[in-house]
Amino acid sequence: MQIKGAGVIVTGGASGLGEATARLLAENGARVAILDQPDSGGESIAESLESGVFTPADVTDETQVKGALDAAISRFGSLGIVVNCAGIGMAMRTVGREGPHDLGVFTRVLQVNLIGTFNVIRLAAFRMQENHPNEDGERGVIINTASAAAFEGQIGQAAYSASKGGVVGMTLPIARDLSRAGIRVVTIAPGLFDTPMLAGLGEEGRRSLESSIPFPQRLGRPSEYALLARAIIENPMLNGETIRLDGALRLAPR
Repeated sequence: MQIKGAGVIVTGGASGLGEATARLLAENGARVAILDQPDSGGESIAESLESGVFTPADVTDETQVKGALDAAISRFGSLGIVVNCAGIGMAMRTVGREGPHDLGVFTRVLQVNLIGTFNVIRLAAFRMQENHPNEDGERGVIINTASAAAFEGQIGQAAYSASKGGVVGMTLPIARDLSRAGIRVVTIAPGLFDTPMLAGLGEEGRRSLESSIPFPQRLGRPSEYALLARAIIENPMLNGETIRLDGALRLAPR
């Protein structure tokens, strides 16, 4: 898929991995829509891009996502690339001092990270299938975000790991589902990255996390996630796969 001139939606594009990806794709000539919550600051990010637009929406809301996709297509003419970065993280033990895990918290994490990702995929793919195919028969590329926690969830990560494991698990079947339409689906599973999710860490906490990463022994940079997203978009044989981006990290129990 050629990035230059492509219509792109990046969910969670107002910060972290999503913002870095939106900026890199825009620098490479894409027309980028930032899909994020209305109060996310996405409008200022979109205004800073060459051909950016802010399409506010909650990824779990069908009507809002439909509206955001239609607004992007109306602005760009077509939608060729979707990068799903929207997500939340909450830590809670299955049974803690205050009792059993809050079921509402568990449900909310799955609703945003897993169901929200699928909601965007299904609605975007429905529109992508109408695109004119390129010489490979390709009509679109969808990139999702999982986590190393999908494979080695830590203590307190039952909800987060379940949500990200679900993203990994649905990647191949969705890629197979959409193969007839020429739409590729690939998932990135980042390790420990310097994003707003880790913003509350003190210096000691950061050093502790960094020391657990074999190489490079530091937190990942959002720009490195963006570089992998770009490589996936440009390489037509990458499909149905989950790629770990973690510096050889394997998460310890805590």
